[in-house]
Amino acid sequence: MLSPFLRSAIVLGLVSATGPLAIDMFLPSLPTIAENLGGTIAGAQLTITAYFIAFGLAQMIYGPMADVVGRKPPLIAGLTLFVLGSIGCALAPDMNWLVAARVVQALGGAAAMVIPRAIIRDMHTGTQATRLMALVMLIISVSPMLAPLAGSGIIAIAGWRTIFAILAVAAGASILITLTLQPETLKPEHRAPVRLSALMAGIRTLLRDPVFMGLTFVGGFGMASFFVFLASASFVYTGHYGLTPTGFSLAFAANAAGFFTATQLAANLGDRFGAERVVTWAVSGFLLVTLALLVLVWFGVDSFALLVAMLICANFCLGLVIPTAMVMALDDHGDIAGLASSLGGMLQMLAGGIMTMLAGPFFDGTPLPMVAAIALAAVLSFTAMRATGAARNRRRLAVAV
Repeated sequence: MLSPFLRSAIVLGLVSATGPLAIDMFLPSLPTIAENLGGTIAGAQLTITAYFIAFGLAQMIYGPMADVVGRKPPLIAGLTLFVLGSIGCALAPDMNWLVAARVVQALGGAAAMVIPRAIIRDMHTGTQATRLMALVMLIISVSPMLAPLAGSGIIAIAGWRTIFAILAVAAGASILITLTLQPETLKPEHRAPVRLSALMAGIRTLLRDPVFMGLTFVGGFGMASFFVFLASASFVYTGHYGLTPTGFSLAFAANAAGFFTATQLAANLGDRFGAERVVTWAVSGFLLVTLALLVLVWFGVDSFALLVAMLICANFCLGLVIPTAMVMALDDHGDIAGLASSLGGMLQMLAGGIMTMLAGPFFDGTPLPMVAAIALAAVLSFTAMRATGAARNRRRLAVAV
């Protein structure tokens, strides 16, 4: 029989995988969709960028709502909206319709990202929370490692529209799991009253907390690098290097494996060396690897094997950063965990969406613009880490005095 801890990880992981599935299963079809719907590469990339931005903004709705009415009702409502958006995508007659349906899909999928974080914070803090977050991310890791392969197979057999039909079914299954297996973790006596003044006060508290903001953007710019990769890799790998959709899926799975392998080490390394030190080391490693890759590509080294290998190393570093930074950012804000999770998630997704949008005009189908944008994200993440460290030191000195 499963322990409650492992059962929570499986349930939350399966529900949380809904949003990533909408990205990962869809990726191999981007070039095909651009061709079938008469769109451009930039138009196809907009289906990714629009999803990220809507996904981020919606988190500011679900977090406060989850603090008011409990965790389950808004989660079920969001998953239902995701089902409707997926059906809209499957029926899209043109690129504009598809982008609009992706926005609806993202507005629903955001619930499956922000609310499980708050549930984790309801149940655990510190290392235990990091451990549960890592287990949840292990479940989610099935998506980026297997979903692109499944997507490429579906394209070959039934066409890209079937991908969205399957996403609708997956979201329906998540609704059923939530209704039957996930208990409500926010007791009625701990729910916040519906007061705009309290919401704004909580937002001001978080925005004025340099540690919360710094940790949010440490993870946010790290995620932004991955978003740039998501929007560009299918065109670089298939167009520049000549991979088939299946070949792209295998290369993408290798990159994802590096990330999710590292997430499983995060808690143990945090126990041994301290979470703050782990984040410092990992962000520094992320910066060094991506800058080295940028220099090599800039000077004409055009090796697919090298590109994949160095991106695996970079994503391994991110696998240590993101779950640890998420937990550290929420640790001091347990009384408004839903709001903190949603605000942090919104800022992170907006950072990723904006960076992807800014990088889009420079994309020419070669690796250089993609690699340059990823390296820039690493520089920004490192800068946020240094600012966070300075803020934590000031806080410690103030407490000591």
